[in-house]
Amino acid sequence: MKLGIDFYCRDDVVRVSRELLGKVLCTQIGGEPVSAVIIETEAYAGTTDKASHAYGGRRTRRTEPMYSRGGVAYVYLCYGIHHLFNVVSGKEGTPHAVLVRAAKPLEGIATLMRRRHRTVTETRLMPGPGTVSQALGIHTGMTGTDLTAERIWIEDRGIRVRAKDIVAAPRIGVGYAAEDALRPYRFSVLL
Repeated sequence: MKLGIDFYCRDDVVRVSRELLGKVLCTQIGGEPVSAVIIETEAYAGTTDKASHAYGGRRTRRTEPMYSRGGVAYVYLCYGIHHLFNVVSGKEGTPHAVLVRAAKPLEGIATLMRRRHRTVTETRLMPGPGTVSQALGIHTGMTGTDLTAERIWIEDRGIRVRAKDIVAAPRIGVGYAAEDALRPYRFSVLL
């Protein structure tokens, strides 16, 4: 079942980030449906989080989707190479986002592998946020996409993740965020 707007419009971005674990990220791009189970996320808590692109109320053309109501994609280019997919959460004007860091292939394996330029099946086909977007066909041109529509969406397929199986740790690559870099806002689970 596709997640509805109520899932995304909650203000607790940390809870949304945890609850995205075990959900299925789906895309239908170029007539090729694919999906993957989300196994790692990172929460970014809007204007008060020094690791967030919206820290201090920063608003740019790139970050504008973060200020939308929850349930849209925020996709940005990292290091000029990697397209990173985030789920915007919260109400309009509150720029919370959840980075999807890793996923486990589910459907459309041949397409996922072709997009990742792989010829041998790998258990860790999407071990990082750039590889998730690459395999699923997500790019910066899709920033602002409605996640309740038909191009990119997330489903609840009944995969249950127990709280005791979730590992919380500091986020990766945000050392510039001082004390906020230490927040345990990265969540992962083995599925």
